[in-house]
Amino acid sequence: MERIVSGKPKEEDILLDRTLRPRRLAEYLGQERVKDNLKIAIAAAQGRGEPLDHVLLYGPPGLGKTTLAHIIAAEMRVSIRTTSGPAVERPGDVAAILTSLKDEDVLFIDEIHRLSRAVEEVLYLAMEEFALDIVIGKGPGARSLRLNLPHFTIIGATTRFAMLSPPLRDRFGMVYRLDFYDGEAIASIIRRSARILAIEAEEVGVGEIARRARGTPRVANRLLKRVRDYAQVMAEGVITEKVALEALSRLEVDQLGLDELDHKVLRTIIEKFDGGPVGLDTIAASISEEADTIMDVYEPYLLQLGFLERTPRGRVATRHAYEHLGLPYQKGPQTTLFSL
Repeated sequence: MERIVSGKPKEEDILLDRTLRPRRLAEYLGQERVKDNLKIAIAAAQGRGEPLDHVLLYGPPGLGKTTLAHIIAAEMRVSIRTTSGPAVERPGDVAAILTSLKDEDVLFIDEIHRLSRAVEEVLYLAMEEFALDIVIGKGPGARSLRLNLPHFTIIGATTRFAMLSPPLRDRFGMVYRLDFYDGEAIASIIRRSARILAIEAEEVGVGEIARRARGTPRVANRLLKRVRDYAQVMAEGVITEKVALEALSRLEVDQLGLDELDHKVLRTIIEKFDGGPVGLDTIAASISEEADTIMDVYEPYLLQLGFLERTPRGRVATRHAYEHLGLPYQKGPQTTLFSL
């Protein structure tokens, strides 16, 4: 099911992301700690005339990892080559990509946690010594040839930091986590997007959209687009507080940005399993969803809101979740662990 509040990119987001994507660090709103560290690292690398150290960006989808990779390349004044973990299937694929790079170029690998172990092993030497070992011939006559590579920068992005192998993680000199944005940062992003798209939006209307954007720029821009459509057809083309509330109500996004599927996850834990603890696989089976999808897509924001807790025995719904759903909190000692 397509979710308007999902941070994962959709087909409709591709053109919108390109239009609204900031080009420089000064235009990139939020993530101040990461930006400050990158400014220093970029200035230092440029001062030495060297490529930037390898960078790993991780965090939930939709927070701007791809945008930040392109900004880094722009700030370094170098070209960027983009690929993804699933697209690089064999060691020969990564060798072809690396040999096509020029000095100081950036190679951006999205979903880097999905690289195969064979490809990772090729990257180890390439990232450390900027070289590739190629075996020529077969059998007793085979010999190894070392091929020198240009000095490049790899920027990896992942939503599953724990799935990266320790040897690969250790080869990144800079590792940054991108967190959910606060309300003011999201509101600033919506104002900027509204200016670029020539949308007239009152401050209270912007605030209503920001409250439901789940701290995620991609969701904020998607909601802005849908509310704009409603304002154009059903109102005077201006996003007022009333227009925003009516449009968001039609989209079934509540005041905290939760949709029907978020409610389903919480209600399943509360009503079927007495609030938990309950195993992830059991929740997934109960709502006919993949366990990885629940962990990557649903859980991060519910944990951020304090509606869920991860315990050694399973997931537990908190008092805040009961209150948000309007359910009485009558949780007593839980002795049963629901799991598969």
